[in-house]
Amino acid sequence: MPNAITAATVAAAAATVLLVGTAPRAHAFGTVGHLAEHERITRAALGCASGGGADCFEPRSLDQVAGKKGTFGAVGSPDNPLTGEILTSAAHCDNADYVDGPDYRPQDRQRATAALIECVDHARARVRAGLRRAADLLDRDGRIKPGEVSLKPSLFPPRPNGDCTFNRVSGRAKCNVIEEFGRALHAVQDFYSHSNWADQAAAGPVGVHNPPGGRQGGVSPLFALFGAEPTGANVPGWLTTGCFDAQSAITGERAGCTDGGRTRLKHAWINKDHGVIDPRTGVTSCTEGGKNVCTARGQVQDNFSRAVRLAIDDTRRQWHDFAAAVRQAYPGRGDRIICALTHDDPTTTCH
Repeated sequence: MPNAITAATVAAAAATVLLVGTAPRAHAFGTVGHLAEHERITRAALGCASGGGADCFEPRSLDQVAGKKGTFGAVGSPDNPLTGEILTSAAHCDNADYVDGPDYRPQDRQRATAALIECVDHARARVRAGLRRAADLLDRDGRIKPGEVSLKPSLFPPRPNGDCTFNRVSGRAKCNVIEEFGRALHAVQDFYSHSNWADQAAAGPVGVHNPPGGRQGGVSPLFALFGAEPTGANVPGWLTTGCFDAQSAITGERAGCTDGGRTRLKHAWINKDHGVIDPRTGVTSCTEGGKNVCTARGQVQDNFSRAVRLAIDDTRRQWHDFAAAVRQAYPGRGDRIICALTHDDPTTTCH
């Protein structure tokens, strides 16, 4: 398992984040920053304006899942320092680092695989929690509970703009379900950025500073969240993510991620977190204002584009599978539950 992180170092990292006013820019696809990669991936995947399918999200409901300017949304909530998940490895698919060969000694394949399976298990637990909480959207007669789905402003309880508050505190049923689903999406999307599943190595020797690429063209079967639970045997030997710990967060990855004096494969050397994404089409670019905004790994060939494309594809898969699970778990009511989650005024439009 990854090195233990003390409460003091977590608090220090969170305090640093609060001072700068955003989640660590090196840690994940962005959330509240101007590039907002998590938001744009989610919008491209699930929005009705983006061709999100029959169960697409209308604008205000999509805002809750994806976030909007100045907000984390459900998908970005693990990057909110107030939720306590910034340094939770499983929430971001971090610390499953391993490079095949005798030169990589910080942790073995077994420990790396266990960390990756923890990330999958985290996402599986979140979608199942959302599935359970979906029952709260309807009353015993199968009718939508107006107070549990409203996104309208109110004086009491105080909701100035009507938006959900994703802080791990139970609220409206619609918000509770979306929060659980969004937390799962965060891990799934981060997997494609933080791992070598779809990317390729840069030119030159392959090793800890330049890990091999997997160049996979489809979504990972590991994240079939309503399917059979994966085991270590399902994890390819070449698959790796990067190390990210409290010292990494505090120092911008100038320090941290050492084990017995041996440097681990750092998140900075493998992530493809940053770049420009069109929130309607998912089309990507590394150029903004004449500057290259992608990470070093993201600049290699089409690595950033591949990470984003698979994150979009898997976000769609996750919503398709979640909606199917709702319909199976709540026969005769599932369609109304999905409508209540995706429509902005479901008491009027969902019958």
